[in-house]
Amino acid sequence: MKAAPGRVLVVGGGIFGITAALELRRRGWLVTVLDPGPIPHEGASSTDVSKVVRMDYGSDRFYHELAELALEGWDRWNHDWPVPFYHEDGFLILSPTPMAPGGYEYESFEVLRARGYAPERLDANSASGRYPEWDFTRYPDGYLNTRAGWAESGAVVERLSSLCRAAGVTFLTGSMRSLMSHGSRVSGVVTTGADRIEADRVLVAAGAWTPGLVPWLSHVLWPTAHPVLHFQPDDPDAFRGSGFPPWAADISGTGWYGFPALPDGRVKVAHHGPGARARPDDRGAVSAEHEARTRDFLRYSIPALADAPVVHRRVCMYCDSFDGDLFAAADPSREGLVVASGGSGHGFKFAPALGAIFADVLEGRDNRFAFRFAWRSLGQVATEEARFTGGLSE
Repeated sequence: MKAAPGRVLVVGGGIFGITAALELRRRGWLVTVLDPGPIPHEGASSTDVSKVVRMDYGSDRFYHELAELALEGWDRWNHDWPVPFYHEDGFLILSPTPMAPGGYEYESFEVLRARGYAPERLDANSASGRYPEWDFTRYPDGYLNTRAGWAESGAVVERLSSLCRAAGVTFLTGSMRSLMSHGSRVSGVVTTGADRIEADRVLVAAGAWTPGLVPWLSHVLWPTAHPVLHFQPDDPDAFRGSGFPPWAADISGTGWYGFPALPDGRVKVAHHGPGARARPDDRGAVSAEHEARTRDFLRYSIPALADAPVVHRRVCMYCDSFDGDLFAAADPSREGLVVASGGSGHGFKFAPALGAIFADVLEGRDNRFAFRFAWRSLGQVATEEARFTGGLSE
């Protein structure tokens, strides 16, 4: 029997860690996942009811192509798994002004068309009949991308963790306190409970906790808090189906996005922006000021939700990178250590493609997407798009 390549300890059982663990196990590694548990962990950003899945990234074709690859993976998972967790309901993108070159909406629309897709251009007149819950007074332009939708994120993590266990991945309950090393080579971790876990490679994929575990990266990665509210409308069916797909309303300007009603009728409305820096274990609660601001937005956009009761509040923690790109790279100063983090509010949609990227980085193999996620520092030249990567997934 061929010997395993070695032992890998994955620190973190969210979507980054769990996809990496499954792929590395499939490649023959002996894999252990260390997480405070249970998985899905209630504090992880990927432990949620929904994330947007889309290719709309302005003129940034890199992320468009990565999302395109991930969508093929979502199709496979839907085919292979007993229950489909990706719902291709489309993605409604609304613009506060006529779409024009240089704008997020226009550039996303044009890239989709240039790459063979057929997004449906909308105006206020045509949209009002199709999407009756919307007031299009402030949105004269936009489009529907039919090759998009949303995923049941927490359920996906739970399914992937089950596949990991079936494949022989070991799960340990606990948290990392520090790395162990022999010289410059990492040899495992010490847990907060003083347990020593040895490994040939350590992959830190701890989401918003990552900067605290690898503090030498805290100048390029940091945790930020983002508010999420769930509203309970009187008629949930009005917020389902073709009349209410996942949406973004002037997302690059105001940050508002949301989802169709869940089976229990809740409608999730969220906000993407710079966020407030906060420790993930001390993230606080959604403020009354944010709820009031959300209701103001709803009054001029989705009036039937404006006075609906809030039935769930959540502060979602991102691990932001300084340039908005994911961070997946081997530490050049610590042999055997790999960091996979920096989801920056838009990483979940790539889940079906992430495991291969992270495993290739750990094994030192070429990967056509990994260059964008390489080890880097402030001051290095970033890509265009002014770092609006459209973080709509949270």
